[in-house]
This record gives sequence, C-alpha cells and structure tokens, in this order.
Amino acid sequence: MSTLFSHFFQKINQISPLEADFTEVLKSIALKPKILYFYGKMPKNVVKNESEERPKTVAIVGSRHNTSYGEEVAYKLAYELGRKGVVVISGLAYGIDSIGHKGCLDAGGTTVAVLGTRIDDIYPKTHIPLAKEIVEKNGAIISEYPSLNSEDAPLAPVEFIDETTGRRRIDPKASFLYRNRLISGLADIVVVVEAAERSGTLNTAAHALSQGKTVFAVPGNITNVHSRGCNNLIKQGALPYTEPDDVLKELFPEEYTKKSRKSLKISQIKGDCLEETAILRAIAAGIKNGSEISEKMSLSPEVFNQTITMLEIKSKVRALGANNWALAL
Repeated sequence: MSTLFSHFFQKINQISPLEADFTEVLKSIALKPKILYFYGKMPKNVVKNESEERPKTVAIVGSRHNTSYGEEVAYKLAYELGRKGVVVISGLAYGIDSIGHKGCLDAGGTTVAVLGTRIDDIYPKTHIPLAKEIVEKNGAIISEYPSLNSEDAPLAPVEFIDETTGRRRIDPKASFLYRNRLISGLADIVVVVEAAERSGTLNTAAHALSQGKTVFAVPGNITNVHSRGCNNLIKQGALPYTEPDDVLKELFPEEYTKKSRKSLKISQIKGDCLEETAILRAIAAGIKNGSEISEKMSLSPEVFNQTITMLEIKSKVRALGANNWALAL
C-alpha cells in the first residue's frame, strides 16, 4: 500500500455486488462486476412506510475542466440532494466530480466515489483528503480493481497479467470508461453538468440510457465548448436540468403531488376583496400569527385588523387567542 495512505485506508473490504442492498442493482447491468473492493460503508436502506428501501441515488458527472457556471450548478444540486438524504455518486475526478462530492458532504449527506484505478491507488492523489472525508462521513470509495498484491483475485475488465513481470496490470485509458457503467448503474438518475462534444462524461450518459436510467443535462452557452455535449444530449432527448426540483420531483413524485394539490386548494380560496383573499390564503398556507400575516402580505396593522374582524363576522376564520387565527371549519 502506498505510503501516501493514512491508517484510515488500511482496511480494504470486498464483496460480491449481490451481498449488499446498495450494490445489488448492479446485477442487471452489462458486464456486471464479480467483486467490488471498498473503503468505508455501503449506504444502508432507509425505512419508509414501515418497510425498507434502497436510498435514492443521483450521479453527478461532468467536465474535469469546469467553468464557474458548472461549479455553481453542480454544488447547489449536490447540496440540495445531500440535505434530502439522496446519495450522490461520482468518480472523485477533478472538476464536476469532486464538486458534487463536496456539495453533498457540506450538506451533511452521504456520497460514494467509484474509482477507475485500483482501490489502493486513489486518483488523483490530491483528492486523498476528499476520499478520507467521504469515508469519515459514512460514505464509500469503490473500485472493481483489487490491490496490486491481490494475486488470487479474479481479473476485472481491462485487467491482465503482464507476460514480462507476471504482475497484474490495467489499461488506464479503458478502465475509466468501464468505471462509468458502475457510476450510472448505482444511480437512479444521472445528471451531466458540463461536457465537451467528445467528453468521456458522455460515456456515462450512454451507459445510463442503455440501463434505462433517467438522464438530465444542464443547458449551457452554445458558444462554450464545455456545454456542447450537454446541449447535444438535450437535442437527443435528455431532460433539461434547470433547478434541483427537476431531479427531486423525479425522485419523490408523491411529495410534489401533495404540494401541487395543496397549492391548487389554496389558490381556490377567495374572499370578498383582495385583502380577505390574501389573509385567507396565508392562513391556509400555515401562517397563523396576525403580525406575521400582516408582514408577509404587506398589510398595515389597521387594514389587517379591519379585515380579520370582517372575516370573523362572516365565519370564515376563528380566533385561537394571542392574535393567532385558523380557517373556520
């Protein structure tokens, strides 16, 4: 093991993908891995409606040479996903990958990095501190390539025995492309933030589409080379990404359906004047305190008091005490 590694990376775990709930989804991808090697912990199932289910997962991928626009978009998405308990998957590379990991971590979320190198050869070396933080915060660093010293392990894709030295070797150009099928395979949704016209990131999107995964692409400036790949994906049918809710609606449709119904119900509430309508809708939205309603609706105390009194007389609201109000049943 490299001397660059701290004691934190000395325990290499290995499993068959079928042995963990989180990685079991890989059984359905083309060229499924035989063994996975990892540091840290595989994300656990979450309890929902008295049953367990795999956590929602989103892969955030993109250019190693991102723009400030790409950084802002990737970080905000990863942060919001982390807040929501969504596991963020990426490749620990320079650029968008590392930004995605950092955004999720900053939100207190869990993130998983899939390497294109051997498990004990984290690349790039400058991201070893980031890898350590991922593991410390209950995430995992995964590779299908064992330690160089694991002579008895089965050969992984593009791994071979060097006839001269008798040692295991990897084709580095191919290994990162093969790694991409695992990133998309572990994810429910793949979001491509920035990609040039011939970016390796598009390989991840291609794997995702072949695996039946939803693919989002971030629209970009048509004159920017780092956006051509994303813009082409959108032309080919990828969903345009404009805000975190685009992805969250796909992951949690039932929550957004409830919100839509509630918004529709509130929009149907009407009083006999604009002030009455504003107050009734504010109460329906959960604002109970009179002073807060006045501030939110930009009503003077005099107008609020006159209007709330009329609403009470009309039996449209009822007093809860201490200037708190509720809609009359």
